[in-house]
Amino acid sequence: MMEYKGYCGVPTYDDTAKVFHGRVVGIRDVVTFEGRTVDELRKAFVDSVEDYLEFCRELKREPNKPYSGKFVLRMSKRLHRELDIACSATGSSMNKFVVESLEKALENVGVRVHRAVVDEECKDSKDVDEFDLGLTRQKIS
Repeated sequence: MMEYKGYCGVPTYDDTAKVFHGRVVGIRDVVTFEGRTVDELRKAFVDSVEDYLEFCRELKREPNKPYSGKFVLRMSKRLHRELDIACSATGSSMNKFVVESLEKALENVGVRVHRAVVDEECKDSKDVDEFDLGLTRQKIS
């Protein structure tokens, strides 16, 4: 995974075409990039993010912000009730219970979960989750 200005790019490799393809994840808009080498891929990622930000400025609209840290969770009334009872019995909030359960589920499928403040843009957060999918995370200045 690559990171630039808070945007995360996730690359894949097409062995047939001998080219890396990538997309910016965590936003509704579609931003892609590609390159034949890692250096080309990194440059294309930075250029794509910059092009996206410039495009948004030209349209006079706010660019999508990656990962607000919130999402809506829909469940059955029965599950909601059981979750509330379990949280009350353990003295945990629903949010904490769900976050810890998701972390365990991610670890069970091989995603390493780190808890740390990762950069200046997250400096106000006490805990920020970073997920390592086996790709190298590189912060690009």
